[in-house]
Amino acid sequence: MLLRTALLASFLALGPATALAAPDARPNVVIFLADDLGWSDVGFHGEEVIETPAIDRIAAEGVELHRFYSTPICSPTRAALMTGRDPMRLGVAYGVIMPWMTNGVHPSEHFMPQSFQAAGYQTAMVGKWHLGHAQQTYHPNERGFDHFYGHLHTEVGYFPPFAAQNGRDFQSNGTSIEGEGYETFVLADEAERWIKARDASRPFFLYMPFIAPHTPLEAPDDLLAKYADMEDDREDTRSPQTEQSRLMRRLLLQPSARPVYAAVVDAMDRAIGRVLDTLDAEGIAENTIVLVFSDNGGAAYATGGADNVPLRGGKGDTFEGGIRVVAALRYPAEIQPGTRFDSIMSAMDLFPTLTAAAGVPRGNHFDLDGRNLWNAIREQRHVPREEYLFFASETPISGYFNLTAFNDEWKLVQQVRTGLMSVQVTNNLFRTSEDPYEYVNLAQEHPETVAEMAKAIHQWRQIHPIAGTRHQLVPPPGWRAPKDWATYPIPLDLLQDAPAPGMPPPHAIRSLDWMHGEAGRLIYDCQPYEFLGGGFCK
Repeated sequence: MLLRTALLASFLALGPATALAAPDARPNVVIFLADDLGWSDVGFHGEEVIETPAIDRIAAEGVELHRFYSTPICSPTRAALMTGRDPMRLGVAYGVIMPWMTNGVHPSEHFMPQSFQAAGYQTAMVGKWHLGHAQQTYHPNERGFDHFYGHLHTEVGYFPPFAAQNGRDFQSNGTSIEGEGYETFVLADEAERWIKARDASRPFFLYMPFIAPHTPLEAPDDLLAKYADMEDDREDTRSPQTEQSRLMRRLLLQPSARPVYAAVVDAMDRAIGRVLDTLDAEGIAENTIVLVFSDNGGAAYATGGADNVPLRGGKGDTFEGGIRVVAALRYPAEIQPGTRFDSIMSAMDLFPTLTAAAGVPRGNHFDLDGRNLWNAIREQRHVPREEYLFFASETPISGYFNLTAFNDEWKLVQQVRTGLMSVQVTNNLFRTSEDPYEYVNLAQEHPETVAEMAKAIHQWRQIHPIAGTRHQLVPPPGWRAPKDWATYPIPLDLLQDAPAPGMPPPHAIRSLDWMHGEAGRLIYDCQPYEFLGGGFCK
């Protein structure tokens, strides 16, 4: 009999008074999120040099989510994970939230840890946030996390001082702290400490998003020495931007990033292993859901060092190498070890799936875009996907969009390059079931399918808020970063109670939204429908 069912039955058998005093039998939840981990860089996908025993252990003792998809870049995946909603409608689909930006995910959106928190769970986040920092409304402590230890931004470095744009970025619940040691191991220290110090009578939800193995790559000396002689024998990615960057590296006689990347991945795996060992030592591994996945495909370009082959492309692409990621879930009380789930699953599905697995009510008032796949995973049952799943990226080149729509049968990848007075569209159509590695472009043979899917992508892009994030490599001219990012968010008591209304008067907002048409939405959470050449909100 499965553990959770057995525990509940035993509590009830002891009688009402004893059952009321019994410990909460609901499972704990631990989410490890890697940053730019390559598809082929883990042992259970065939990697023989880089050692990943902890990640491999999760897959061996649980289920590999073999067709799991994240967005092509960082912030959109984190938004999808936290909300169960499409990053396009949230306004964070095209680019990540840069330090000089003031946006985040709308405070009206309900985050996954808020549901667990409302259900009595202890909640903590240890690591990288990257979902808004300019106002306290965007801060992790306002989005369902009792405890936040880590960084608001990305690329803070692996050794002190941990900084974003030369401003210190390491805090504990809004208070700046000094971190000592290698960042990945510092996060493991805190995760271990928090688990051991928890209230053992209540379940917990722990989110641990690493900066590893994101650039700029750094690792401890012993791990650098371990992989110093590693050869870079990666094959062609079949992605033009990635291969151009690799060519430039060779022409400039720069060393390969592959050995350092391997050391960074090894360190991250060791940190994951320490947390798994802590679960074992605390006697709670059996009743803890452990999930590990990457926020996008590996950074296979010159400075990234990752490998996604046989998948095509990498981070930023909407080919499989940019969006199909390493993922595995372990829950010994419910999941058979050594299994594989082959249905399409995305980061948007995690909120409804994990809350269902834990028996936690969801507190959403907006409709979710993700699917609850818990029963299918537990029963090893295939779930077909006929409706399209969409992803987009404008990173790293402004105005160069990578787009896709796909289901079980077809996948369309669009590369759209926009100039000041030009638009160039390249369509790549693949039959997913027959060509999972995207070798044969069938666009010319099936123009009707291309037209249908291109229209679907076009309509999907229209739900993007007009002021949503776009990709920016540099800040506005003259912008300055704070000395300490913990002091940066505007406190709640200095903010107005409601979101700002914007410039248009209330009576004009619907007609102006309609006039914007395909340019985007003025009205939040608007699903437009075509009317007289525009798009009214449903």
